[in-house]
Amino acid sequence: MSKGHFISVVLPIFNEEDAIPQLLQRLRDVLQRLPGKFEIIAVDDGSRDGSLELLQKAKENFSQLAIVQLARNYGQTAALAAGIDHAQGDIVITMDADLQHDPGDIERFIEVLDEGYDVVSGWREVRTDSYASRRLPSLIANFFMRWMSGIPIRDFGSTFKGYKAQLLKEIDLFGELHRFIPVLAHRLGARMKEIPITVHPREKGSSKYGLGRIFGVFEDLVFLEFYSNHLTKPIRGFGRLFILFFAIGFFISLCLMVIWCLGIIDRVLDHGAMLLFSVFLMIVGVQFLVTGILAELLSRIYLQTGNRKIYSVREVHKAEA
Repeated sequence: MSKGHFISVVLPIFNEEDAIPQLLQRLRDVLQRLPGKFEIIAVDDGSRDGSLELLQKAKENFSQLAIVQLARNYGQTAALAAGIDHAQGDIVITMDADLQHDPGDIERFIEVLDEGYDVVSGWREVRTDSYASRRLPSLIANFFMRWMSGIPIRDFGSTFKGYKAQLLKEIDLFGELHRFIPVLAHRLGARMKEIPITVHPREKGSSKYGLGRIFGVFEDLVFLEFYSNHLTKPIRGFGRLFILFFAIGFFISLCLMVIWCLGIIDRVLDHGAMLLFSVFLMIVGVQFLVTGILAELLSRIYLQTGNRKIYSVREVHKAEA
């Protein structure tokens, strides 16, 4: 049994009215058995069904339930960020609200965190969703995430994770970076462990994900490579590209001049296409250098004045732990 903690469970909710009553009851049953205090932070991400009304009704008899109502639908990353910002506990658990995550796994997350880890990531070892539309794209995306980040996590996409709150609140979430929180935490020196979780077939409602999100994942991967490795020194990344392109272009031009001086060719202009190609490469290299300088300036501005939220809250109903 884990030692007593103040546990904050963050639930991003968008059109989950069919799942909310059962989910809250399951969470309540599990959390009440654990030592210490708890709160459940339900973030209504602009739901268009009766989700908000159900949450407000549940709060009448559930003092540990907090409701954060966003002004509109911002997406899962913003909803998670809002929930994390309002969390009061020393441990934060994030999970989906569609009944596929089993609240019974929460105690295992806490036990691993008590072993000295800062982040515990849930691994959907056994999945029951469609292979072609869900599992295969997930396998491909996770492969590239592991390769680019160097972090041996098998399931970056699972929202079911546990965090030490002190570290989690140092992470800036924006865009669609919720699936990359382990990578962002790794930048801060976090100790991480992955554990298998129970995944139930979706009982009610419909999935909010499809094949269309794959392109967004790969766009985020490219950005994450820059954000993780070059945020504080972007000139280093762009500088390497400048050196590469400019050096190749200069080498081609130099070769043309040398063979002209040696009398192998009569005129350099007779090889105009190659000469233009070399000039083009050098110009592209200079553009990378200029972009790197601009990125360096922007990164300094971001790091100094980046204390801004990616969401707008309409109303907050706090919990009584």
